Amino acid sequence: MQMRNSVSHNADSEAKEQAGNIHRVDELFRIAGLVRSLHGKAAGVTHRLRQERKRLERGEPEDFQQTAPAPQIATNGVRWLPVPGWERFPWLWHGFSTRLGGESTVYCLEGAPAELNLGFTSEDNREIVLRNRRLYTEAVTGDPDTRLVCLRQIHSTLLVIPLSGDALRAEPRKGDGLITNEAGLLIGIQTADCIPVLVADLKRRVVAAFHAGWRGTVERIVEKGVGRMRLEFGSRPEDLLAAIGPGIGRCCYAVGEEVLSSFESQFIYARELFSEVYSTDPVRTKYPMLFLTQRAPGHSEMGPSLHLDLVEANRRQLLAAGLSPSSIQSIGGCTNCQPELFFSHRAAQGRAGRMMAVIGIRPSAAKK
Repeated sequence: MQMRNSVSHNADSEAKEQAGNIHRVDELFRIAGLVRSLHGKAAGVTHRLRQERKRLERGEPEDFQQTAPAPQIATNGVRWLPVPGWERFPWLWHGFSTRLGGESTVYCLEGAPAELNLGFTSEDNREIVLRNRRLYTEAVTGDPDTRLVCLRQIHSTLLVIPLSGDALRAEPRKGDGLITNEAGLLIGIQTADCIPVLVADLKRRVVAAFHAGWRGTVERIVEKGVGRMRLEFGSRPEDLLAAIGPGIGRCCYAVGEEVLSSFESQFIYARELFSEVYSTDPVRTKYPMLFLTQRAPGHSEMGPSLHLDLVEANRRQLLAAGLSPSSIQSIGGCTNCQPELFFSHRAAQGRAGRMMAVIGIRPSAAKK
């Protein structure tokens, strides 16, 4: 009898210990946003997504659209977007280009006016692109001979501090962010859906331009860029202004679950950056039976898609870097929604020109 009691006691102890271990494992999974594989339940990321669907903001593309302001027209015909309010800083050059103006014809409809492609793409003529760049720098600075430094962008967090000689290099340096305090130099970031971010230090007269696609954003290029400004030039967040330029908006930027997982691995607020967007295709809405498939439930293309708000993601990084909400502006405009105004890699299915966000310091305003 005493032996049976001892065996029973040991079994109870082992069961309690096992239950405690399982509880600890479940807690670790909970912290990571996952669950163990349980009978009758989906495990891992799939289960988490299903459980969190109710938390995601839902809507149709029109609910999330942000229209761009009317562009400014330069005397040479180039149409570009200045940052509202930044004109009060006479030492500061800045601007976001559109596709309007210029001499390129490879991406426009037959008979349409020539366009302002600013990227050395395989379809366009290099000499025409160089002329377009001169037109754009003239629109922003008043001088077509203003030195312009760009990068060979690789969707990285590599930051470059250019020197005047970089404007004359035959092969641009690799990277996705530029920072300088050198006057007379215009630094530029090319985009065709990704988010361009410009930052200016009003006290130390340091400027920066960042190229933030989803990969650069998830790796914190803007947050790291502001940190580099502080390290190299002594910039203080309270002295910085930032402008987030046109890019693909939350209304159009459908992504896969792997993108959500990447953001959740880096940001505690990641789920606030994603929304469920329902298609407004009138044919699909009127004739849903035409789009039925033999795929298993949950694997069909019908239903909502997961959309990422890259503008908000980069605004949150600027806030994390110490900037105040009032010092950050979003210019607006979705490159995919407004193909008449912007180049869009997604809207054009990969065959698109490039726009450019630029910033610089006037030579006459060099800090003494």
